[in-house]
Amino acid sequence: MFKYLRDNPRRLWVKRNNSQFFTVIDGLMIGDVPVTALGNKFLLDYPSKIQVQCSRRLTEEEIKQKGDALLTQACRDDAVLVSPCISRGEKAIMKRAFEAGFPQIILLENGISPMQKPSGRQFDACANGRLLLLSPWEHHNDHRAITREQCLPLNALAGKICK
Repeated sequence: MFKYLRDNPRRLWVKRNNSQFFTVIDGLMIGDVPVTALGNKFLLDYPSKIQVQCSRRLTEEEIKQKGDALLTQACRDDAVLVSPCISRGEKAIMKRAFEAGFPQIILLENGISPMQKPSGRQFDACANGRLLLLSPWEHHNDHRAITREQCLPLNALAGKICK
């Protein structure tokens, strides 16, 4: 708690000096889908974007191999990685990419509230212009298990972003 309180002045300074990355934008259009956005919306304009989508049936070794291939391609193409981070493999690959400093677009199931700000390491990534959070749905605070009916449109939206 004290660490958070000591960091408040820095966070305030960062938000004020990078306000374009900390302003929630409603009604941004991805094709024909309206989304709410928070972060660097110019990541959508990158010429190279790679969708990270993994079957939940992949083994740890297959996830590592796929991650190695995707990160090599992202490095070679100077690409943004795009994923809703649903499966265990998607989460692992996006975490590796985040730690390596790759720019990312993350699709959220639970929406983005009007006053929302990223926390922790996502705050710094947002301030550095490496992160964009998107959601096609209204914000909710309650914990809900994600359904297949939600996963399919999120993955389809990630595909649209990458085209």
